[in-house]
Amino acid sequence: MSLTKLLIEEKDKRKFREFFPKPEFKKKEINREILAPPIADNKPLVGTAFDYLLHFLIKSSYKHTISNKWVSEKSLQLLNRLIKREKDKQKIRKLKKHCTQVESIILNAKKTHSEFLLNGKTIDSLLETTLLLAQVDNIYRVYEKERRISINVGNINKNDIKDLERLFSILKLDDFQLNNVCFLNPYFGKATSIVADADLIIGDTIIDIKTIKNLEMRRDTFNQLIGYYILSRIAGINGIKNKIEIRKIGVYFSRYAYLHIYNIEDIISETKFLEFIKWFKKLIHQNKK
Repeated sequence: MSLTKLLIEEKDKRKFREFFPKPEFKKKEINREILAPPIADNKPLVGTAFDYLLHFLIKSSYKHTISNKWVSEKSLQLLNRLIKREKDKQKIRKLKKHCTQVESIILNAKKTHSEFLLNGKTIDSLLETTLLLAQVDNIYRVYEKERRISINVGNINKNDIKDLERLFSILKLDDFQLNNVCFLNPYFGKATSIVADADLIIGDTIIDIKTIKNLEMRRDTFNQLIGYYILSRIAGINGIKNKIEIRKIGVYFSRYAYLHIYNIEDIISETKFLEFIKWFKKLIHQNKK
């Protein structure tokens, strides 16, 4: 089960609000000017593409980076599983055609990514690549949420390219303080029935990337970050427990080029956290049934 599905019930959300009060933004944060207003028709797609772009840039700039499987690769695995299960020959042919297209996009992306890491090829080479990967990602994400196949890959909108270019133009990698171990797409909770993956861990900080118009910390985003922290305490990071102690959580608002960080100790005491963990483990157990 995903962390998002676990936190559907209002009573469970109330428990999170009770134990983890969300600090309000200060006036200077609220009044920040948007530096890259959205111009794309498909904003979620650009957001996912920017996630990939940032990951590629971090990996090219910092050698102590640990990468996990791309979500686009999960889409390819999903299509292969569906082909094996399908009995209708026409549907099998259609799925195989999509599978070939998706595999080609991923292979080309890996080639472009490797070339970028080796010789610092211009950023232009990555823009279309990351948008195509974002399209492929959507196959897996839609299926996970709705149990249906939605495939729309191959065509790139010029406005999406422009939007991604603007997001890149305001990005400052120095804000991420790449001086410690860095995880890309880290996963949590493999030892439990709840599995979740974040965007980044840099040093002792879990970071989510939000490519949204409004500078606001939504309660569901805050809960998701807290959920990552909880799972890191229970089951470790990338299946390894007690290797890294997470002390901070944060969100990078890409349209504002702003990284907002919270210290865990400012949100909840260790005593209260241990009390919450008992309730959370019961919640996981109940959802196993």
